[in-house]
Amino acid sequence: MTFTSYEEFWPYYVAQHSRAATRWIHLCGTLTGFALTAYGVARGRKRFLAALPLIGYGTAWPAHFLIEGNNPATFGHPAWSLRGDARMIRMMLAGRDAELAGIAHKWLAENPCRGCPPVPDFQGT
Repeated sequence: MTFTSYEEFWPYYVAQHSRAATRWIHLCGTLTGFALTAYGVARGRKRFLAALPLIGYGTAWPAHFLIEGNNPATFGHPAWSLRGDARMIRMMLAGRDAELAGIAHKWLAENPCRGCPPVPDFQGT
């Protein structure tokens, strides 16, 4: 897909994470990667600097294939995806996961595609 701005890309990015399990796997992988990277920095162990991309992407990408049935948005929009991941995780840590589910549901309902998994049920609060 082609987007002209990050704000146009954002709902699509969230829609690629329409299932809560995918979002939570992203959060866990990113936070674990950050923790190990911080540990490495604090201990002077440079090899731990690779933890963030390896663990972050290493947990997130399989979730797209196995849970969402889609390709990671990173493949087509790497910079915006990184920004979107940070925004999504901040929202989740702020207790706004239901809002993310609503954004995903709305985008998927407005942009159906053939052969895509069905839009997950949205239980708005």
